[in-house]
Amino acid sequence: MIPPRPLGCHRGGVGIRLRTAVTTALLTALTTSVVAAVHTGGVLADPGRILLWYGVAWALFAAAAWAVRKVPVRAATTLVLAGAAALAVAALTAPPSTSSDMYRYAWDGKVQAAGVSPYTYAPVAPELAPLRENWLFPPEATCQDPTLVRKRELHAAGDVCTRINRPTVHTIYPPVAEGWFLTVHELSPGGSRHKAIQTGGALLSMGTTVALLTVLRRRGRDPRTAALWAWCPAVPVEAVNNAHIDTLGVLLTVLALGTATAGTRRGALLGAAIAVKLYPVLALPGALSGLRPRRAARVLLPAVAVIALGYLPYVSASGAGVLGYLPGYLHEEGYESGSVHRFALLRLILPDPAAGPAAIALLLLAVLCVLRRGDPARPWSGALLVTGTALLITSPAYSWYALLVAALVALDGRWEWLSVPAAGAALYLGGALWGKGVDLQSLSYGTATLAVLAGAALRARRAPVGPASGGQPRTEQATTPSPPAMPSRPL
Repeated sequence: MIPPRPLGCHRGGVGIRLRTAVTTALLTALTTSVVAAVHTGGVLADPGRILLWYGVAWALFAAAAWAVRKVPVRAATTLVLAGAAALAVAALTAPPSTSSDMYRYAWDGKVQAAGVSPYTYAPVAPELAPLRENWLFPPEATCQDPTLVRKRELHAAGDVCTRINRPTVHTIYPPVAEGWFLTVHELSPGGSRHKAIQTGGALLSMGTTVALLTVLRRRGRDPRTAALWAWCPAVPVEAVNNAHIDTLGVLLTVLALGTATAGTRRGALLGAAIAVKLYPVLALPGALSGLRPRRAARVLLPAVAVIALGYLPYVSASGAGVLGYLPGYLHEEGYESGSVHRFALLRLILPDPAAGPAAIALLLLAVLCVLRRGDPARPWSGALLVTGTALLITSPAYSWYALLVAALVALDGRWEWLSVPAAGAALYLGGALWGKGVDLQSLSYGTATLAVLAGAALRARRAPVGPASGGQPRTEQATTPSPPAMPSRPL
């Protein structure tokens, strides 16, 4: 006769199943909300509706990330992967909803496949007219549709109608990004249109989830924190539905900081990440934290070499044109002195001319702090501090800029920094509804700053501070305000 199980074990089993079921239900609701968000018809078509669904998605994400902390590691890992896959599929069910950048990606890939450097001609250049396809360049009469023009789904440039934004300027994207565009084009079946780029984004986002789980497990950290990337609403919306190339830079940065020691491999991976989208350079201080000059050079020199080698074939074809639209973009986006579109928080307390220098000083202070006091065993911690601080200072209106922050949060566990991508989303979507005024910018990023400070204060009160750990205890377990993590079991 088999003896009955102790009552405590029975209750424990029921409790585990209940927590797993609750987390699964929250993930199902989150996936449904993402489907609703990407099917709203675009941010300019119905900004109120998409903002509502996006807010619901963020609330469900917070609940699911909280609930999964009490699910056993093995089951939680399965949920992280299954949830990431479900959200990616949800984002693939609609065309890009809030950005048209992927159309430039598709065009740059097609141009390169034809043997032309993407830095040589703008999309509307007559030299590229034979390459135009109707899905990217619809008939000129289509640009007369006031609904499509109002929603900015089409752009007219002379007698050319196109879905590509800024069609009269050269591409802005660095060489590794251009290599990805070419690869996706070459591997995609004919007629796949935007789905090819979106599918590539889904593969990159899932690859980042797997990389995070691997790094966390190898480092003896709680793999459940990978949910902070895998289920973050910014990931399915920006990495998959809008297919922003930033995701490739995120994956390379995670691999550089999490799987490589401070040496040639880390430098090469970071160089490749910077050559995707320039801002992963903000992760360099974390990668160099606590290193002596010789070891730091072993990271920096390979990074510079990879960037230079990436640009070399394009420089030989286009010369100085490889800078593309970068100078114009920086001017357009308000990084120059006197703009009200950047440094919104600093402008609340400083005169406009002083905001730029103050921003540089604060960022340099964060960099020096990480370089001198950062923990070389936790390079992602310093990278998160510098990257998050830079975004709070500059206050960009684009939430996809903060995809790197979400991945670094998953590695480090400081959940309060997720307020940064949330602030970017609120400004981007809310700007379409109420206008991108300084008040909305200050409100969204001011709230994010308060959340970061509150999280840091709460963490400092709950745990002893380890040396040079960015306010984090040395023990890997205490990276979230949660009960001690269950010991990892083989997955």
